[in-house]
Amino acid sequence: MESTPAEQLTSKPKIPDDPRRSAFISLRRLTPFVRPYRAPMVLMALSALGATLVGVAVPLLTKNLIDGPIAHHDKSALWPLGALVLLFGLAEAALFWLRRWFLQRAALGIETDIRNAFYRHLQKLPVAFHDSWQSGQLVSRVSGDVSSIRRFFGFALIFLVVNSATFLLVGGALVIIHPVMGLIIYLASIPLIVYGRMVDRNYHRQSRAAQDQAGDVATLVEESALGIRAIKAFGRQGLLFGQFDERARTLRTLELRKIRTLSQLWAVFALQPQAVLSLCVLIGAYAVSSGVLSLGTLVAFISLYLTLLWPIESMAWLMAQSQEANSAAERIWEVLDTVPAIADAETTRTAGPERAGELVFENVSFHYPNSAKPIITGIDLRVAPGETVAIVGPTGCGKTTLTALVPRLYDPTGGRVLVDGVDIRELPLAVLRHKVACAFEDPTLFSASVRENLTMGLPDAAEEQIEEALAVAQAEFVSDLPWGLDTRVGEQGLTLSGGQRQRVALARAVLGRPSILVLDDPLSALDIHTEGKVEQALHSVLRKTTGLVVAHRPSTVLLADRVVLLSPAGPRGSTIAAVGTHHELLQTCPEYRDILSQTSDLVDAADETEAEAEAVAEANDGELLEVSR
Repeated sequence: MESTPAEQLTSKPKIPDDPRRSAFISLRRLTPFVRPYRAPMVLMALSALGATLVGVAVPLLTKNLIDGPIAHHDKSALWPLGALVLLFGLAEAALFWLRRWFLQRAALGIETDIRNAFYRHLQKLPVAFHDSWQSGQLVSRVSGDVSSIRRFFGFALIFLVVNSATFLLVGGALVIIHPVMGLIIYLASIPLIVYGRMVDRNYHRQSRAAQDQAGDVATLVEESALGIRAIKAFGRQGLLFGQFDERARTLRTLELRKIRTLSQLWAVFALQPQAVLSLCVLIGAYAVSSGVLSLGTLVAFISLYLTLLWPIESMAWLMAQSQEANSAAERIWEVLDTVPAIADAETTRTAGPERAGELVFENVSFHYPNSAKPIITGIDLRVAPGETVAIVGPTGCGKTTLTALVPRLYDPTGGRVLVDGVDIRELPLAVLRHKVACAFEDPTLFSASVRENLTMGLPDAAEEQIEEALAVAQAEFVSDLPWGLDTRVGEQGLTLSGGQRQRVALARAVLGRPSILVLDDPLSALDIHTEGKVEQALHSVLRKTTGLVVAHRPSTVLLADRVVLLSPAGPRGSTIAAVGTHHELLQTCPEYRDILSQTSDLVDAADETEAEAEAVAEANDGELLEVSR
């Protein structure tokens, strides 16, 4: 099967930082995206070149008109030549229309394919990548930078080729008409090219700085929009506006610096051809007055040279557009060149029976990228199919990190995690994440309907499954929303309360009854009454599902068959301090009891559990006494 353009290119070397060495390598690397549109790109260039050549033909016809019918007062010969000029004008207009038509098919197609490849690659990159990148920088790349590349392929590249060809063809014709003046035009272009190259390198650096700053501004705007409640609640609008104003002013300064450079470049490119034109007019007028050159030939020469004015002047803008597109392509490749640290397994291996759900940690250690300090180390734990294990420990001991290893949001830096006897790195991600479902303390909902958020992991879920999941999560409130399950919840689900968002996220996790359910304190925003109902419903789910539950709240511990106590994170990272039932750890582990004592209602729950256990034991003793009698 043929690979996609991104797959063909992401293994290529990194882009050089020095624009003098880059020589548009970033744009050249986009060739696989252009290749499917070669035909319309060629036709677009031919249409633009044809329109230019038709425009060049008009001065030659003018020469024939002046030196022929006008000089000889032959009125009858004017009509054929006039009709030919009109025909050439219509042909030029038609070729312009064709260029625009092919532009839509080619440039927009390239833009769409690059944007799709960029977004698809973002989905493959691990959570660690997104932790270290500003979201605004990614947004500016997928929007502004891709649009710059589209403008390059749809306009700048075409006219760089067309204008260069026009200069060579028309310049050649000018040399034929008058060798001295033609050679002057060619020789005068050499210093212009050298100057353009020098300024171009500077403009490249300025473009890159402005594009990076635009990403910083986009990041601040996005953060301010998402955190508007906190900003208003603390009355910090002035502070945030000050930060935004500072970044916006910096962006303005960088853009003005670009404009200044471009205006200087454009001024030189506009001045040079005008100066050459003046020189040619003087030389030509002297030649006509001396009888060496006919008036028609001079008019044709000047008219032809006038057709070069726009190609020469526009080269300044086209070069600037090319440098902006090149720096935009560099920014695109900085993301596409990032190799996903968590790669999908190449095999189609499955993890044992469909609903077995055994989960094993073998000597697992983990530290975050760019940090040598381990978060957890030497974790050995087996969770039997259908068993629920609670993870308890002080803040920062790695409870959430441990659960994030199960769905491969991160990969362990030491040891391995197995599901049904298979290393999860050997499982296709689609298989693993079908077997493992997660619900987090800070739930993420998307700007979509409740139904679309619920069925994200199971698009073909039946209505009965959805209703069952909503009942487990005590999320039946969705039926009271204006359009029920079809109600859109807004960006980040902010039209719902924190507890409602958590319940929808929990329903999403239990929908389809996964083999392994990872719960990272998903009930923290619920009131006590609702929490009790959810926990009661979760008991029935967890009987048939392997559960790994991070316990930050009192009653969450009581959902588990066993409790794992993580020691505080030290220089070597957290490790397992004790494993046992809740009742056993209360009796035998002072550290566990100390953690529980920090929350009074958890102590009450623990005391109630102990009282219930003693009552059951007394009842059993009474039954044994009756039997002995």
